[in-house]
Amino acid sequence: MTAPPNGRSLRRTLAATVSMALAAAGTLVAVALAPEAHAAGVPAPSPVGISGRGATVPFKEQEAEYAATNGTLIGPDRLYGHLPSEASGRQAVTLDAPGEYVEFTLTAPANAMSFRYSLPDNAAGTGRDASIDLKVNGNQLKSVPVTSKYGWYYGGYPFNNNPGDSNPHHFYDETRTLLGSTLPVGTKVRLQVSSTSASPTFTIDLADFEQVGAPIAKPSGALDVVSDFGADPTGAADSTAKIQAAVDAGKAQGKAVYIPQGTFQVRDHIVVDQVTLAGAGPWYSVLTGRDPVNRAKAVGVYGKYANQGGSRNVTLKDFAILGDIRERVDEDQVNAIGGALSNSTVDNVWMQHTKCGAWMDGPMDNFTIKNSRILDQTADGVNFHMGVTNSTVTNTFVRNTGDDGLAMWAENIPNVKNKVTYNTVVLPILANNIVTYGGKDITISDNVMADTITNGGGLHVANRYPGVNSGQGTAVSGTTTAARNTLIRAGNNDYNWQFGVGAVWFSGLNEPLDATVNITDTEILDSSYAAIMNIEGATKGLHFENVRIDGAGTYALQIQAPGNASFTNVTATHIAQSNPIHNCVGSGFVITRGTGNSGWYADPPACTGNWPAPQWTNGGVPGGGTPPTDPPTDPPTDPPTDPTVNLAKNRPVTETSHTDVYPATKAVDGDANTYWESANNAFPQSVTVDLGAAKAVKRLVLKLPPAAAWATRTQTLSVLGSTDNSTFTTLKPSAGYTFNPSSGNTATITLPGTATRYLRVTVTGNTGWPAAQLSELEAYTG
Repeated sequence: MTAPPNGRSLRRTLAATVSMALAAAGTLVAVALAPEAHAAGVPAPSPVGISGRGATVPFKEQEAEYAATNGTLIGPDRLYGHLPSEASGRQAVTLDAPGEYVEFTLTAPANAMSFRYSLPDNAAGTGRDASIDLKVNGNQLKSVPVTSKYGWYYGGYPFNNNPGDSNPHHFYDETRTLLGSTLPVGTKVRLQVSSTSASPTFTIDLADFEQVGAPIAKPSGALDVVSDFGADPTGAADSTAKIQAAVDAGKAQGKAVYIPQGTFQVRDHIVVDQVTLAGAGPWYSVLTGRDPVNRAKAVGVYGKYANQGGSRNVTLKDFAILGDIRERVDEDQVNAIGGALSNSTVDNVWMQHTKCGAWMDGPMDNFTIKNSRILDQTADGVNFHMGVTNSTVTNTFVRNTGDDGLAMWAENIPNVKNKVTYNTVVLPILANNIVTYGGKDITISDNVMADTITNGGGLHVANRYPGVNSGQGTAVSGTTTAARNTLIRAGNNDYNWQFGVGAVWFSGLNEPLDATVNITDTEILDSSYAAIMNIEGATKGLHFENVRIDGAGTYALQIQAPGNASFTNVTATHIAQSNPIHNCVGSGFVITRGTGNSGWYADPPACTGNWPAPQWTNGGVPGGGTPPTDPPTDPPTDPPTDPTVNLAKNRPVTETSHTDVYPATKAVDGDANTYWESANNAFPQSVTVDLGAAKAVKRLVLKLPPAAAWATRTQTLSVLGSTDNSTFTTLKPSAGYTFNPSSGNTATITLPGTATRYLRVTVTGNTGWPAAQLSELEAYTG
C-alpha cells in the first residue's frame, strides 16, 4: 500500500553537537572470580505502579541499579548523549567482562521477562549482534540474543546511521523471552556475560517480569490464517498475500480472522476494513517483516487512507507487530498501525521496532487504542494527525520512542474531543511525553510521564507546527483538561535554544494560545529544569489548581512570553534557584494568586540574562532535604556509598574558563585521554563538580593524559567544598602536586571526609603550561 497523495511527514529540527566515542571491540577472556555483588543505585521515583495513575501493566519492573550485580553502576546522569541519560531513572549497570552479571529476585510469580539494554554500535553503524546468558537460581536456562541494530542514531534531524557524524543517541533496546515454566517468588534470575568477543559491553537498564496466560483459542466461527489460507507460522515464507486474503474474506463473510501461534513474515500493509483481526496473544502471535528490496515497505496493519474512503468497524487485538525498522525516513509508511480507522479499536497489541506505533491520518472518528505496549520506535508512539475526533489512547505503556510519546497534531483539520488517559509514557528520546499541537476540548488525564531526554517536556500544549491556527479552527480552543497527572524527571535541555524546557510547558509560536487550559490535581516531581514554562507568542487562560511541585533543576516557573495564569493551592518545594520564578517579560505575564499557594512566587522575579546550570539529584532535592513523597511506591533502601565508585564521573561540572575544545566536561567523562584546559595566562582557575548530594569525600585522584608527550609538571592547587554552591570551605590548602607520566600522570589527595556536594579544585600555577589542566577529577569516599 503506497503513501497517500500529499503525504504528511513527521517533523522536528535539532542541532546538537554532543559527541560520544564508540566502544572498541572486546576480546574473549577467561572467567575470573567476581567481586562481591552490590547494589549502588540512587533511589529515584519509578513511573511504574503508581496507584490510580498511568497504565495498569501486567509486569513487575525491577531496575538493574538496585539489583545484585558485580557490574559498574552508571549515572545518575541527564546529559544528552551520555549512556545513562537514556536509562530509566537515569541509571543503569554496565557489564564489561565475562562473569559479570545483574541478578533480579522475583517479587511475584513469572513465566516471561523483558529486559532493556544497550550494546555499543559497530564501526559501520549497522549495529552488532551478541548474546547474554539467562540463569535461574544459578543454573543456565538459555542464551538470549541481543543487538544494537535498532539503536544508535547520529547527526541532525531526521538523523542517520553514520558513526562518523555527531550527536549519537537512542542507545537502548528491549528484548523478551519466555522462561519455560512459572518461577515462584524469590527465584533469582540472572543476566550474565559469558563472552565479550561479540560486544565489549552489555549495559542493563531494567527487567520486566510477568505471568503470561495460555494462548487464546480461536473464536468460534473465525477464519484461520494458517489452516484456512495457508499462512506460514514459521516465518520462512512471505505470508502477506495470504493474511490479506483472510482479512478480505472475513469482511465479505462477516467473520473474525484468527492469527494462531506463530511468527508470520509480512512485508507490506495488511489493509483492514469492517473486520476483526485477533491473535492468540501478543506473546504468541507475531507479525514481522520488511520487503528485502523496497525498504519503504514493511509490516503494518492499516485502514484505508481517508482520501480512499477510510476504514470503519475494525478490531485489532491480541497480537504483536514486531518490525525491522532501523532508520528514520519520515516519508516511509512503515508504522505498526496507520491509515484512517473510524469506530475501531486496537486492544492488547504489542508494537515494537516500527517507525511509529500508530500514526493515524484523518479525518476519522471514534478510534481507541487500549491495553497495549508501544516500544522502541524511531519516531512517535502515537500521533492523532489531521482531523482525528472523539478518539482515545488509554491504559497503554509507551517507552523509548524516537519522538513524541503520545501526540495529537491538528494539521489543517481540527482535532476535537480526543482523550489521552491512564497511560505511562517513559523515555521519549526526542520531544515530549504527551503533547497536543492545537485541538479543541482535549483531555490529557491520569497519566504518568517520566524521563524526557531532549528538546521537549513531559506535558506540552501548543499552537505549534504547520497547519495549527485559528483560521482553520485547528488552534488550541475550548477547554483543555489536564487532570491527575504525575510527571517525574520531565523536561530537559533544548539544543536549539540552549536552555531548559519545562516539565509542563506551553507555546504560542504560530499564534497566541488563548483558550481555557486547566492543570489540576497533578504532581510535578524532580523536573530536570523548570517545572512550568511558557514561551513564544503569548499564552492566556492557564489555570493551575491543586498542583504539587517537588524538585526542579532550575525554577518553579520559567516565563518567556506574555499571558496570564491563575494559581490556587499550588505548592513548590526543593527548587534549585533561590528565586523560584524567572520572568523577563515583567507585567506582560499576569499572575492571579488564589489561596493555598507556597514556595513558587517571588516579587520581583529573577531576570538574569543567562540560564543557570540545573541541579539534578535524581531524587528531586536540589541542595539537600527530603526527597519527593509521591508517587506512593516502595523505593529501595538507599544503599551505602561504594568507596570504590568515582562520585564525580559524568556529574554536572562548571568552570571558570576553558580554551578551544577542552571544556571541563572532559575532566569528568571517565576518559583520561581527554582533558580540561583553562584560559592561558589567567590564574587562578577552577573547576567545580556537583556530586548530586552531600558525600563524605576522603580521596581525590587527579589525572593528566598518560601519554609520554606530557612532560612532568607540578600544579599548585587547593580543594574546596560546599553543600549549597555558595559558601565554600577549604578541604585541602594550596600545595604543589607533581604529575609524572612515568607513574601514570596522577596525583592523589587525601581529604578529611567533610560532607561535600560541590567539590572545587582551584589551580594557581602550572610549571608545564600557563593554564590549569586536568584530564580526570575523581572523587571517592574511601
